[in-house]
Amino acid sequence: MRAHQLPKRGAGVDALVKVEHPDPKPADRQILVKVKACSLNFRDLSIARGSYRIPVCENIIPLSDDAGEVVEIGAGGTKFKVGDRVAGNFFQRWSGGEPAADVHKSALGGSIDGMLADYAVLEEEGTVKIPPHLSLEEAATLPCAAVTVWNAMMEHAKLKAGDTLLLQGTGGVSIFGLQFAHAMGIRAIITSSSDDKLKRAKALGAALFINYETTPDWEKAAMEFTGGFGVDLVVEVGGAATLMRSFGAIRVGGKVMLIA
Repeated sequence: MRAHQLPKRGAGVDALVKVEHPDPKPADRQILVKVKACSLNFRDLSIARGSYRIPVCENIIPLSDDAGEVVEIGAGGTKFKVGDRVAGNFFQRWSGGEPAADVHKSALGGSIDGMLADYAVLEEEGTVKIPPHLSLEEAATLPCAAVTVWNAMMEHAKLKAGDTLLLQGTGGVSIFGLQFAHAMGIRAIITSSSDDKLKRAKALGAALFINYETTPDWEKAAMEFTGGFGVDLVVEVGGAATLMRSFGAIRVGGKVMLIA
């Protein structure tokens, strides 16, 4: 099969090498997937550039997010059948509950080979079926960014219709958060340094859009928008540069979910 490998962490995107490998075979409770679509996350770029904080194997096949079709099922497999459309979970051996201390050992495209190849072996428990209404391309965008912000919004913050959410920037996590919020009746505030991107965010349903270059005290604008109460959740992606402003935007009892 054809695949692309990154010789070492930090080598850069231009260092990707096209290689040929024997077609892999699924082991017990694994499946072989013919990869039909992949998507690119900021994490993938961080790995290539050397800024990702988790150790990465040399000669790794990158990319965590994919969609494809099951072409072979390993011994003991019962969850899927040949021809099923599937997507792999970001962590192949963490399907729910509290993560184990070594959860990153099963992270696609980092600790284990990812999806930038013709075929990939996935754990049966680390794979989900794609619903009929989604294309393969659409499904390939979901595992990393979309599930991350859904977890922050719904599992941790338990947002509901009428609540207010603040999203930083217009990257994948924030844009998925905006779409979830619009679909669920949650008021979304979003920031960006680009007025063009803010116009797009408005079209996607943002209730308030703030250019943080022209309005550096964006937490005050968010507080004013909520009548002085503050937002229910900030999805924090800026880290040290924005964290104190996030605290200034939340209500009493609100939450800041830091996306590392």
